[in-house]
Amino acid sequence: MSSITQFFRNVSSEVRKVSWPKKKELTRYTITVVTTVIFLTIFFAVVDLGISSVVRWVLSL
Repeated sequence: MSSITQFFRNVSSEVRKVSWPKKKELTRYTITVVTTVIFLTIFFAVVDLGISSVVRWVLSL
């Protein structure tokens, strides 16, 4: 039981050492992540449509 208590003390100690981002940094990181996700979603949707079209074309021969 003492090892579990020690574990949580160590976790608490490490969390205090973390350098948390400022509001401006967090906003910038969030915008970067959302933009990247949107770009990749559109990219893979276009690739999927292209591959689907090719497969349909090959199957219709």
